Amino acid sequence: MNGPSRPRASWTRYVPPSAWLAAYRREWLPSDAVAGITLAAYAIPVSLAYAALAGLPPQVGIYGYMLGGIGYALLGSSRQLAVGPTSAISLMIAGTVGALAGGDAVRYAEIASLAAFAVAVLCFLAWLFKLSVLVRLVSDSILVGFKAGAGLTIIMSQLPSLLGVAGGGHNFFDRVIKLVGQLDGIDSLVLAIGAVGLGLLLLGERLLPGKPVGITVVALAIVLATLLGFPALGVPVTGKIPEGLPALGIPTFGLLEFDDLFPLAAGCVLLAYIEGVSAARAFAAKHGYPLDVRQEFLGLGAANLAAALGHGYPVAGGLSQSAVNDNAGARTPLAVVICSVTLGLCLLFFTGLLTNLPKAVLAAIVFVAVYRLVDVRALFRMWRVSRIDFYAAAIALISVLLLGILQGVLLASIASIFLLLARASRPNVAFLGRLPGSGRYSDNARHEGVEPLVGIIAFRPEASPLYINAETILDTVMAALRRSPDVRLVACDLSASPYIDLAGARMLHDLHHELASRKVTFCIVGAHAQLRDLLRAEGLADKTDSGLWLGSVDSVLGNDKASAEQRTA
Repeated sequence: MNGPSRPRASWTRYVPPSAWLAAYRREWLPSDAVAGITLAAYAIPVSLAYAALAGLPPQVGIYGYMLGGIGYALLGSSRQLAVGPTSAISLMIAGTVGALAGGDAVRYAEIASLAAFAVAVLCFLAWLFKLSVLVRLVSDSILVGFKAGAGLTIIMSQLPSLLGVAGGGHNFFDRVIKLVGQLDGIDSLVLAIGAVGLGLLLLGERLLPGKPVGITVVALAIVLATLLGFPALGVPVTGKIPEGLPALGIPTFGLLEFDDLFPLAAGCVLLAYIEGVSAARAFAAKHGYPLDVRQEFLGLGAANLAAALGHGYPVAGGLSQSAVNDNAGARTPLAVVICSVTLGLCLLFFTGLLTNLPKAVLAAIVFVAVYRLVDVRALFRMWRVSRIDFYAAAIALISVLLLGILQGVLLASIASIFLLLARASRPNVAFLGRLPGSGRYSDNARHEGVEPLVGIIAFRPEASPLYINAETILDTVMAALRRSPDVRLVACDLSASPYIDLAGARMLHDLHHELASRKVTFCIVGAHAQLRDLLRAEGLADKTDSGLWLGSVDSVLGNDKASAEQRTA
């Protein structure tokens, strides 16, 4: 599929279609066409449901899929990624824009489009300044907790539509309290419609994986609602959806202050990039082609710019819709272009068919799309394997439930950084012993049968000595020194430390000073090039034998043993 790689002009590497169109084969077209039409069949019910979740007119969700897909196909580097509205971003829009719009529906839609434009601008800046590395600071454990919190919040937001009650509330727990108080007003007909729709969707997911079950359930629900007169019985339905393609235009600027718009746009970028790149990497690995993670900022930015110009709201690449695209046979981004064309035709000629679609069915579609976000098995595994990862996931989960999607994702990002710093601040300090019958040394705490070193402490920081952990390393060594009063030599093995900063060098100065006051010899071994340069510049060559810096623990301890034997003789 990939063919031989050829050098490309500098500008063409930023326009991926210049590569995949040049290598396109005619026999791929049927696969891309089937995948595109299948993806459109999946996208119609999902986009309607997510638009409702976002608090926007149903057609706005279709606009996002149609325009976002075209924008991503122009600049994105994945061949299977499908871009459109997602559950988490939809809920973020609903939870944030409502307060900013002040109850004005027109202003609400304008702010949502402005948010998409701001996402496009931030994506371009992130690409320009090569900020893809910053997103890696968000750990997998944080994402597990965040997704679980988002899934629970979204499910709770949809339960009122499934039960036929008003619902309400500002966060997960508030919604639970309000829902419990409304249980005596459940509409049995709405509940029956939602339950049947939910059952059919779950059954179809199990028996027909990868098939557009959603559009079939939607068609069935519309037919029954029309024949049985559900709207006249008080069942909430979608209502008339305007026909025609979206009118293109620049979003209205000046609606928000920067400090209101930036957190919303930044949260959307973080969510969209992490989710999109995670999905794109999975499909790139499956099909054996390289993914340019920096280029993904341009693809995401182009998708959101197109959505903003069509009066849509922020979009992202998602795993579920991309899996539908891939399972249907997509070979290139032409599949999402065909999906966009199909959606455009539906907007022109078939929106009238969606008028009697029960909202309970849309709620069921959202439920089926998000329930897998709550990965209980992964949370239990973290509890068993790594408590610090579990606590990080718990922070993300609780912050989303209490504060909402936007504040939750920002707090989760901060928590991820603090988790990284917390881990770096407590590095393992290995105290070494000799492996029997060899000149190798290993951690006493991790290997049985290691011969202890008599009168010697040899330690190896298993991290770079930096300002954040230097004090911890020094305290650990001093504690070992207090437990071993008859020490004559302390050896610091820096072979596991790629670099060192001034605080780390100061820690070695302090350790030397303390050992000198006890008349204990101090030496440094295994120092790499950058470490040796800084240690020399900091004057440690005057306090330790710099000739040993390149040596190993065995070379130093072997010389010490020989010297001890000579003194005994």
